[in-house]
Amino acid sequence: MAYQALKARLLVGDFAPGSRLVEERLAEDLEVSRTPVREALSRLHSEGLVERLPDGGFGPTLINLHLILELYEIRFALETRAIRRTADGRPAHDLEKVAELRGDWVDLDEPDADADVDGDFVLLDEDFHERLAAAAGNRELVDHLHKVNERIRIVRMQDFLTAERVGLTIRQHTAILDAVLDGDLGGAEERLVGHFDESLAVVEERAALTIARMLDRRTP
Repeated sequence: MAYQALKARLLVGDFAPGSRLVEERLAEDLEVSRTPVREALSRLHSEGLVERLPDGGFGPTLINLHLILELYEIRFALETRAIRRTADGRPAHDLEKVAELRGDWVDLDEPDADADVDGDFVLLDEDFHERLAAAAGNRELVDHLHKVNERIRIVRMQDFLTAERVGLTIRQHTAILDAVLDGDLGGAEERLVGHFDESLAVVEERAALTIARMLDRRTP
């Protein structure tokens, strides 16, 4: 409960940058003991949503949107290259791995329109893109993609805060895999680019709103 509640508040910018997240005060707000709050802050720190302050406490992480956009550009280059290298005559995709990945995503249930989602879907999304890249056969490319994903995870959670976005992502992923399995790599790349652009637009808009809200909460 404490983890989910604090995560939701952090994702919408409820805390001012540089402010200290005081365990006792948060526990009172959430009507829980300090132990679950302490555990929640530790977990949120591992996810990059809070950072250590000089006094040893925790404070909200302020997103560097410029850096995030640069990392997104690298992610885009890596993922599209994973598709193109096969089209350029490199070893073909491991279709057995692609089919297995498709089976995993077809088995996912789309959430109901009013379902609560909290951004954790980002981990499944990262797994999809890294497994698809791995099926193209370049392990170093996958390693670099994983490192980029870890650095932008804090904002990519913003893409999965509605059931509509989660459901659309499931459908788009399946369509990309279908194109690869059909040997239509041009179509796969086109669908991947469209999927990527939609996701980036959502993330950029929501991250900007979160940053603005955090800055508005600074004490004059």
